[in-house]
Amino acid sequence: MKINGKSYRTIWLNDDGWSVEIIDQTRLPHEFVTARLTTIEEAAVAIKTMQVRGAPLIGATAAYGLCLALREDASDEAMDAAIDHLNAQRPTAVNLRWALGEMRKSVQNLPREERVAAAYARAAQLCDGDVETCRMIGVHGLKLIEDIAAKKAPGEPVNVLTHCNAGWIACVDWGTATSPVYQAHDKGIAVHVWVDETRPRNQGASLTAFELGSHGIPHTIIVDNAGGHLMQHGRVDLVIVGTDRVTATGDVCNKIGTYLKALAANDTGVPFYVALPHSTIDWTIEDGFSIPIEERSSDEVLKMPGRLPDGTIVTVEIAAPGSGAGNPAFDVTPARLVTGLITERGICEASREGLKSLYPENA
Repeated sequence: MKINGKSYRTIWLNDDGWSVEIIDQTRLPHEFVTARLTTIEEAAVAIKTMQVRGAPLIGATAAYGLCLALREDASDEAMDAAIDHLNAQRPTAVNLRWALGEMRKSVQNLPREERVAAAYARAAQLCDGDVETCRMIGVHGLKLIEDIAAKKAPGEPVNVLTHCNAGWIACVDWGTATSPVYQAHDKGIAVHVWVDETRPRNQGASLTAFELGSHGIPHTIIVDNAGGHLMQHGRVDLVIVGTDRVTATGDVCNKIGTYLKALAANDTGVPFYVALPHSTIDWTIEDGFSIPIEERSSDEVLKMPGRLPDGTIVTVEIAAPGSGAGNPAFDVTPARLVTGLITERGICEASREGLKSLYPENA
């Protein structure tokens, strides 16, 4: 995808061949800044503090974080400690565990002197694989937008509502929920996106709107509680969200507030789709309410960053002094509320049978 006309991925190797560059998402949308990662601890901090976020990108960053760790010590003991440390940074998204599992398999049976090169090669493969996976999610999701567009008057846009950020900034490129939107736009289909602000970290207002605007896609930021109103008045044709973990039975864990959108969509007859790569499916969990839900700092609720008229970026208090705040980062949408799952292999029902129809090797 492009920023100011230049193509970017969210993570890449520097010219030195070993250090890693990321887009620092904590500085968006007011500043476009990249950060260099040179140690496993810097990679862990980037994941923990959400300099990188989005399930696929977290996995990719962890993969390169292990590469950096192995440069320092390629022993079995050090590798196990590094994987445990990286796994502990974000408990909800299963891609983190999946990516580190793939990395372990690629190096654990090799001599120490071969492990670093093999790790970097596998991390690059995971990143390239994520790009192609997200592209194919868009190919399959595009059909949904095309079908709606065919029923509209010429030039009338398809209105898609999304929640949080499941765009290319959350992945290595293309994104999950936004990939169909990008492909529809690039194909000349009129499309407009309702962008949930997504409190408390405002990933919609800060990140989704930033990347859609950079690509020239019409969009409108709305407060989180406006989605149901728009659906009631026929102003939403389709909801597409991403996810951090999908169970073997089709329950969906995504950014807090997703469940409420699914309820509103179900009540108003608006199709509610979830876009995801295979790495987000957790075949070991049957019930979405077994997924650990990350509880983040109350400061994210009680304070908010912003830019002053003079360009200065500050964080201000927005709540009543002395008040506490709860901050669960995710919620669970039961499979019964999900119209379908959009994957790189096609679209399926949100159920055990639906998932196994696309992934029979996991049966």
